[in-house]
Amino acid sequence: MSTADSALSITIDGTPDLPGEVLGALYRITGRSRDELRRSILAGEPVYSADLFGPDHHEVAPRLEKACDYLAGLGLGMIAHDGA
Repeated sequence: MSTADSALSITIDGTPDLPGEVLGALYRITGRSRDELRRSILAGEPVYSADLFGPDHHEVAPRLEKACDYLAGLGLGMIAHDGA
């Protein structure tokens, strides 16, 4: 995950213990393992961070958007952080 000043991160509001199928879907979107995602969520840490102006922005920006859409579709609140 990115830590650049131009990064945007999303954290799930609260610390829900999400089922495996949700973590699997997030893995397919973000590329982060289920265990890594579960630990981040339970610790209140970002689920995904994207450097919006980095060399791979064409890859990370759509992943960020997909992650937000997926989480919103589940009715989960998110908090966006800039500058990671």
